Amino acid sequence: MRWPIVTGAFLALTAVMAGAFGAHALRNLVSDRSLDVFQTAVAYQMSHAIALVLVALLSGLDLSRRLLTLAARFFLAGIVLFSGSLYTLVLTDMRWVGPITPLGGLCFMIGWALLLTAGVRRQTN
Repeated sequence: MRWPIVTGAFLALTAVMAGAFGAHALRNLVSDRSLDVFQTAVAYQMSHAIALVLVALLSGLDLSRRLLTLAARFFLAGIVLFSGSLYTLVLTDMRWVGPITPLGGLCFMIGWALLLTAGVRRQTN
């Protein structure tokens, strides 16, 4: 599986960039609470970017490709919805995106549940 490793590596790179942006450029522009929200978005983006890379690496084992692909898709959706909505909340006045954040969290949970299921169902020889 190539796309999860490429996407995961790209999202990890941009998480580091966003973290640096938040620590340096945003520090004097937004409230401490907003900065905390931004850093939460960075942390979840990074951990789930690594999860995408993990899924790509696990594809070499006897795990369901279908479940791994679904898990990767949910991790990606989670990053877009969860981290993306938090970034948007901090950087703009678009407050309507707030209710999207929990949907991203749900996507993360589904992704982990799918990965768990793939591990439990692993084909043993």
